[in-house]
Amino acid sequence: MCDRHGRWVAPDFRGVDFSRRRFIERAAGATLAVAVPVGFTRAADPPIKATHGAGFCNLNFFYAHALHLAAEEGLDLELVETPGFSDQVAFLGEGQVDLGVLPYTSYMALYDQGAPVKIVGGGGIQGCLLLAGPGLDTPAKLKGRTLGTFQLDTLEVLPYDWLKTHGVNFKDITVRYMGSMPEAVEAFKAGAIDMFGAIEPYGTTLLNEVPGSIKLTDGTDIYGPGYTDCVFAARTEVIDKNPHAVKGMLRAMMRAQAMAEKDPEAALNKLVGPYYKTSIENARMAMSSQPSVVDNRNQERFILERSRSLVEMGYIKRQPAPDAMVWTLLEAVIAENPALYSSLKYKSA
Repeated sequence: MCDRHGRWVAPDFRGVDFSRRRFIERAAGATLAVAVPVGFTRAADPPIKATHGAGFCNLNFFYAHALHLAAEEGLDLELVETPGFSDQVAFLGEGQVDLGVLPYTSYMALYDQGAPVKIVGGGGIQGCLLLAGPGLDTPAKLKGRTLGTFQLDTLEVLPYDWLKTHGVNFKDITVRYMGSMPEAVEAFKAGAIDMFGAIEPYGTTLLNEVPGSIKLTDGTDIYGPGYTDCVFAARTEVIDKNPHAVKGMLRAMMRAQAMAEKDPEAALNKLVGPYYKTSIENARMAMSSQPSVVDNRNQERFILERSRSLVEMGYIKRQPAPDAMVWTLLEAVIAENPALYSSLKYKSA
């Protein structure tokens, strides 16, 4: 689950100079630096600053940080905590961080506004659900009802696409943008919203706790299995001038994925608490429902096609072209580590 920190406020990059790193005064984030284990030397290069959500699409990224795998790659990785989700996106667009994990829908907003950021790898797959209250078991019954979701998020695009597929116009429902995931969960429990664009583990938890609640879709019926929720993106200046750092992060995340797939309990015991504020039981559910996958090259077409929905919704004016993705560094890591890549359960090839 990519964390939905709060209401989306689309960053306005019109006054930003994308040709240089510009540290603006607003919303300065607190930085959490990785502790380098004894026996490793800090990289001579400047620290690599990264932003992230707090959900399971970040699992490989978090596990690489927790186990110091980035340090083993010679990277001085700093996790930057942002005040809100729109700040996370803005920090990447403005150059306050070098790379990060974010919903592909948010990446499209950066691309649309000309931010020098490219998708270089994957985050989480699947894990998005559209829930409805008791009795709302057909598309026709949803007209005039209220959807709780998060603006410019995969959890808004999924309901839009599913309703459109079933002949329900988004204008036929009331869309309520929630302030946070806990707020949305409580609103659905209380019946204050009729539908909810949920992410795991909240979706399955609500289905178990709200009598009569209905899972309208988990996305696989309209998108197919393995559809992307989040992506791993980097600034072009880092890709061009410091490619070994991006490769190092991709390799570290790939190692983390292999370790988590081999021993998921060990991964959860390491991550629940410091990185995931949830129970082990909910974390197990989330991990199985939303795998974290580094190699998402087979999702390029899906990501580009979803941009049509964002254009229709009025969020972006131009659809991303294939140049939004730069796979060369990921492909180099795969070629240089064939045994590691072969061991992965989830991958494109």
